[in-house]
Amino acid sequence: AEISQGRMEALVNFQTMVTDLTAMPMANASMLDEATAAAEAMSLALRVSKSKSTTFFVDSEVLPQTLAVIQTRAEPLGLTVKLCQGDDALSQDSFAVLLQYPGVSGVVRDDREWIKAYKAKGGVVIMAADLLALTLLTPPGELGADIAIGSTQRFGMPMGNGGPHAAYMACLDAHKRSM
Repeated sequence: AEISQGRMEALVNFQTMVTDLTAMPMANASMLDEATAAAEAMSLALRVSKSKSTTFFVDSEVLPQTLAVIQTRAEPLGLTVKLCQGDDALSQDSFAVLLQYPGVSGVVRDDREWIKAYKAKGGVVIMAADLLALTLLTPPGELGADIAIGSTQRFGMPMGNGGPHAAYMACLDAHKRSM
């Protein structure tokens, strides 16, 4: 019983850390890795979006392994994945967009106004955010994101210990039943 209680406490601490750093009201108790979390977030966005579009935009700053898993997951779902830069996603219909924060090139953007404009079109905004960077950067929840995902490896086991690293997914309270 004590081991189970300890595991539960560790999970609650994990979820609390994620909600604090992302400024999102809900977090799950970990996922396989960031790329898988992004694919799951794409599926969640498809379920909660009111858009009839089957297009999913991915920021050109997204990590290559994340893009590869999203493309693999999208194919059997009949979704079209398109890379975008800036206003590409604003000029075309889509159900969601994935932004990388900070980007693969190291760029840190304040996309607050862009996110408002995209959400006004009815799209769902997902941000792949580095948790350690969020100790200094404005969290996705404050930027207006609907879903935040990312790796937690920088807070856990070092790389090379066999297997993927825990990732997170956090979202708005309105999406809790779909998560």
